[in-house]
Amino acid sequence: MAQGDDPTRDSAPDLQILGDQITLQPRSYVEARRHDDQEPLMHNMARFRSEPLQFLREVSLYVSGTGWRAYDKVIGQPIFYSGFSEQMRNAVVSAPLLQTRISQLADKRLEVEEKEGWLKRDDKDFVTKKAQRRAIIESGIQEVAEKMTNDMICKFESKTFIRGAYYLVTQLLTRAYHQGIHVSSEEVLRLRKVAEIAERKKQSIIFLPSHRSHVDYVSMQLICYRLGLALPVVVAGDNLNFPVVGSFLQHAGAMWIRRSFGNDTLYTTLVQAYIDTLLQGGYNFECFIEGGRSRTGKLLSPKFGILSFILDSLLSGRVEDAIICPVSTQYDKVIETEGYVTELLGVPKKKENLADFLSGGSSVLSLRLGRVDVRFHEPWSLRKYIDEQLTKLTKSPGTLKFDIKNAENTAIKQKLLRTMGYKVLSDINDVSVVMPTALIGTVLLTLRGRGVGKSELMRRIQWLIARVGAKGGRVAHFGAAPLSDVVERGLDVLGKDLVGVVEGLAEPTYYAVDRFQLSFYRNMTIHLFISEALISASMYTRVKLGGGPAHQEISYDVLRDQVLFLSSLFRGEFIFPGEGLVANLEKTLIGLEDDRVLDLKRDEKGSILSIGLAEEERAAGRENYDFYCFLIWPFIESSWLAAVSLMGLTPPIGQKEEIWIEVAKAQNTAQLLGKTLYHQGGLSYFEAVNKETLKNSYQRFEEEGIIYAVKSKDSKTPPRLRIASEWMPSRDPAKSGALQPSGRLWNFIERIASSRREGKNRRDGATVSTRVLRLTDMLGAKLFEEATSPESKAETKLSDDEAAKLKKAVRAERRRRRLEGRAHL
Repeated sequence: MAQGDDPTRDSAPDLQILGDQITLQPRSYVEARRHDDQEPLMHNMARFRSEPLQFLREVSLYVSGTGWRAYDKVIGQPIFYSGFSEQMRNAVVSAPLLQTRISQLADKRLEVEEKEGWLKRDDKDFVTKKAQRRAIIESGIQEVAEKMTNDMICKFESKTFIRGAYYLVTQLLTRAYHQGIHVSSEEVLRLRKVAEIAERKKQSIIFLPSHRSHVDYVSMQLICYRLGLALPVVVAGDNLNFPVVGSFLQHAGAMWIRRSFGNDTLYTTLVQAYIDTLLQGGYNFECFIEGGRSRTGKLLSPKFGILSFILDSLLSGRVEDAIICPVSTQYDKVIETEGYVTELLGVPKKKENLADFLSGGSSVLSLRLGRVDVRFHEPWSLRKYIDEQLTKLTKSPGTLKFDIKNAENTAIKQKLLRTMGYKVLSDINDVSVVMPTALIGTVLLTLRGRGVGKSELMRRIQWLIARVGAKGGRVAHFGAAPLSDVVERGLDVLGKDLVGVVEGLAEPTYYAVDRFQLSFYRNMTIHLFISEALISASMYTRVKLGGGPAHQEISYDVLRDQVLFLSSLFRGEFIFPGEGLVANLEKTLIGLEDDRVLDLKRDEKGSILSIGLAEEERAAGRENYDFYCFLIWPFIESSWLAAVSLMGLTPPIGQKEEIWIEVAKAQNTAQLLGKTLYHQGGLSYFEAVNKETLKNSYQRFEEEGIIYAVKSKDSKTPPRLRIASEWMPSRDPAKSGALQPSGRLWNFIERIASSRREGKNRRDGATVSTRVLRLTDMLGAKLFEEATSPESKAETKLSDDEAAKLKKAVRAERRRRRLEGRAHL
């Protein structure tokens, strides 16, 4: 690759953390391929038999704390000393916020006891008895709070423990990721400077990483330990708190929280009090902005639970400031992808347990998964960000008092949360690097044909590297190294289960073995090209009609409308540029014109009139235009599938009562419909049936009022849904009540379909619509049959309270959409 084409030429060198060693990696470095079967690390681990004394000596260096291993001079507040947990527990349970809540709960209980006659006002000792009873109730609640706190808090108690834990985890991690953890030297130096300032000001650094694997929080702890930063307290779901492992993680930095808080006000206040205590003390903190792990490879929409607690700490004035540090963690290969595929195909997630952990851990030791790449965005002050946003959101930010609960404060806080969440995701995308495996996966899944020759694979990867750089992205350590080495290394890591090779031909020819799993790596690049992909898919409404160049041209207004529609459809799926649709559309069109993918026709004032494929792009077989289409087509197909499945929620003819269907059952039926259509040729992409994308589509349909969904106060009653009346499809009484391909919902489906991929084996048309509707109706009929059968325990009707809440929620949602003035479906 020419030096001028190197997108990493201005980047600082990487640091490679591999066991004890930190190595400076020049930006042009690509690790030489090893011909021996073991890394030096594995030789060291195996020396226990041949050199037991030397092995034990190395272990003792960690336990005794020699040199940097001592973890004594850390940047941050003091941690890992005897009594840390007790001090933290006392601070939390004595927090004024928690004590006020305990008092309020005691008052509520006393009111109940008075109503039920346990306490009588006409009793001469009423005041004394009430005070005594209050003391007993408060004492009981206090005990519960102390027990909850002890179970929740992280226990940084022993330096000997953390030294040994670092050694153990490093050996395990670097056996699986044999090329270690890579970080940017520039970013690490900047982070250390920020940490020194934060330590002086007694401010917390809040790390907000992307989340693709359980290895994410392990790698963060290892980096902080090795570079001398105070370990963060990591928010972790209590599903990982199982015997032995749970205690180990809690002493290494995990704080356990429930997956759902329900209506437990004591527990909610307890979590807030603990976060307040950590931020007031300047302890580093870490939580995952996406909530759970991404099963699809791309960033998920932000989850606002823990973020809301952090924001409340500052808005209330209980915490002065904290430093936000978005973090990107990328992998050559993610350990869990095979398990993700089974989950996305509808297999229920298995509950974590010790036996699976040990058996899974032992198999991981034999893997060679490449490297982990961790990048730190420039940290920023949360207080400064809040002040800037409040100035934009309200004319007099200084008069706002967030300790008072009212509609205005709630609305402002929701806007703050949303803008902050998406800013963090945007920051993560900005610093993410594209790994060789992501480049290979992207190219293989965006080419027509069964396979690709090695020379063509490398040519397209080289083109993709240039496009990543042009879009402001970064690729992992390429520089002037031979591209063939990079490709071979990536193929080795992906393995023959994902990418196959046919030998004995004119040249080695590669093909995707497991397209579903490989899509995880393709999705790691899609954020860079989402604007180009939406424009290309919108143009496809004309391109797929065929004919000459003039026939395939699309007017600017029609293109803009379809881009706006698709952008709105995928609002919860992708992170879009923040400059606004029109500005971003014109900027992207000009970029595609400069790349000679598109031709733009303008009027005398320079305004764009129409868009068509450039002659150069046609001559090249439409390869770059197709690349952008292939990126987005699986998501378009998934949304189309979700919308089609809604047709099956039309009540059968003669069904007088309103029936509500369980959300999970409706989504499972949509997935079954998709699998059937794929195998019958009605669906082009099997990854379109993945549960995560279908769930996101249903969420968007709910936000737009296409479906109504209700959640019951009773946790045993699952969420339910039905189609909104104005979107309800019609049935033809003359054809035994068959669904009719007409109406508002069908028009919506057709609009999505206009940007779907067509090929020689699949065309949209009357035959397809008839077959798809028949299948959809058959599956929908089973849902209604199950819901209304005498044996069913499902709640198919709404209570009066649920109906009233739904009506109120629908009105509020419509008002919100009007006020926001955003595009809707």
